[in-house]
Amino acid sequence: MPLFWKPYKSDVTNFIEELKAKKPTLEAEQRAGRALLWDKALDRQAQAEWQQAKVPQQPYVYQTDPD
Repeated sequence: MPLFWKPYKSDVTNFIEELKAKKPTLEAEQRAGRALLWDKALDRQAQAEWQQAKVPQQPYVYQTDPD
């Protein structure tokens, strides 16, 4: 290894570090946005009812029922 060797940083890493330096609240805003859509408590009872109410699909969807 050369004496003055410094580790490589990609352009993407540099961009992200600059973005975080310019806007320090970025990660908190991202977490708040994620919490709005994804971090929800699941209703296990509703999920179980949903699974029980499923109707099996026919092998060919557009075929009419022979009954």
